[in-house]
Amino acid sequence: MNKQFIRKAHRWLGLTFSLTILMSAGSGVIHNVMTRTQAPPPSARPSGNGLDVSQIKLSVRDAAIKLPDAAQGIAAVNVRSIGGQPWYQIYTKTNRAAQYVSALDGRVDPAQDEAYAAEIATTFLGGASVKRTDFLTAFNTEYINIFRLLPVYRFDTEDALHTRVYVSTTTGSVTRHTDDQRQWEANVFTNFHKLGFIPNKDLRDLVLTLLTAATCVVSLLGVALFFMTSRKR
Repeated sequence: MNKQFIRKAHRWLGLTFSLTILMSAGSGVIHNVMTRTQAPPPSARPSGNGLDVSQIKLSVRDAAIKLPDAAQGIAAVNVRSIGGQPWYQIYTKTNRAAQYVSALDGRVDPAQDEAYAAEIATTFLGGASVKRTDFLTAFNTEYINIFRLLPVYRFDTEDALHTRVYVSTTTGSVTRHTDDQRQWEANVFTNFHKLGFIPNKDLRDLVLTLLTAATCVVSLLGVALFFMTSRKR
């Protein structure tokens, strides 16, 4: 191949795609900063202040028949302490959402799902007052797909940091804990490392693939140029 052509291609392609390399390097710096400034993801732990099993007056069978779709089959049953009282959290095979039946008197109350989520958030934040601000059934720019679990509730506090947590009542745990400073760092990392500013995932993946392939070509041209210009040294 023509040495002059390779030299020019390497120079101009390298200049064109140097921004990609800078963004990757920058995201690496931000990632190291985030490992120092941000706590690891919250660990799943039992929620509530304990469960008094002597309060349970209703069997699982008797609780399940309170639900109209229970005849189609039960997928899972959990016992949750909500407001100091035991509740059965029941998942039927025909309904993906949790349904709640009191283990005391058998009443069905859909509002217990949000109440349970609020308790989880308050306990996690050390008793801080929280306000529900969202219920997510799809990922967004802050609660991205690396957090895996859906649906989740979002609860905000009124502190100076604008602390917020995302709560899954399925696992009974906080799935994400963030604030304005942490989210700023996360946004910089996402935009630099994953081109998060491109909203369409298919287009974003295509651009990432092309840019990565282009940097590989630049590197290969540099290797080829090294050997072509060093043969007579």
